[in-house]
Amino acid sequence: MTPWTQLDSAQIPNDGGELTLHQRGNAFSIRITGKRGELMNSREFNSEKVLSQVGCAHLKAVDNAKVLVGGLGMGYTLKAALNILNDTASVTVAELIPEVVKWNQGPLGECAKKPLEDPRALVHQGDVCQLLNSGIARYDAILLDIDNGPEGLTHTDNNWIYSEQGLKDIYQVLHPKGVLAIWSAGPDYLFEVRLKRAGYQVDTRTASARADKGTKHTIFLAKKP
Repeated sequence: MTPWTQLDSAQIPNDGGELTLHQRGNAFSIRITGKRGELMNSREFNSEKVLSQVGCAHLKAVDNAKVLVGGLGMGYTLKAALNILNDTASVTVAELIPEVVKWNQGPLGECAKKPLEDPRALVHQGDVCQLLNSGIARYDAILLDIDNGPEGLTHTDNNWIYSEQGLKDIYQVLHPKGVLAIWSAGPDYLFEVRLKRAGYQVDTRTASARADKGTKHTIFLAKKP
């Protein structure tokens, strides 16, 4: 079997470890050293697409919809959101690590058909938390795929997002009937409880890593009444 070739690496802020980008044939892999190994693979992205599909389903016919995507990854979540929204929408994708943006502007971008080249896509280079605690209602949907579940994995400051106070702050930046959708490697009952305490109407969905097969992932779907 053809071995993986490392193409580049990037340091995660605040001693979060190191990300590495690998390629084998037409496949790409992003890995994190010292914690979980592989974070994402270009052949397993169905649950990322489902995250956008359920998080943006209410916006298909909405003009000037505003969506925030937390975590660029390999671009699949962003691309799926753009596919749902009409031409008047805008999608801001927040990415903490500059190299991840650079990778998506290069060969990695082919995986999701170069969503960063869509004029509706805007890049916020920095911590998504900066956009989640403004206290101003700006977004019709917020899609978060920045950790392995409802706890900070690559960036410990993310723990605020999943706390009851963080969820209440995010509630404030959603428009009425807005949706917060969060990707997770698995279920978490206590997190569902925190979402409800923060005022959301909560549902959960299960999605396979590949279409109808592979590892099952969880999507927390939290609606602002």
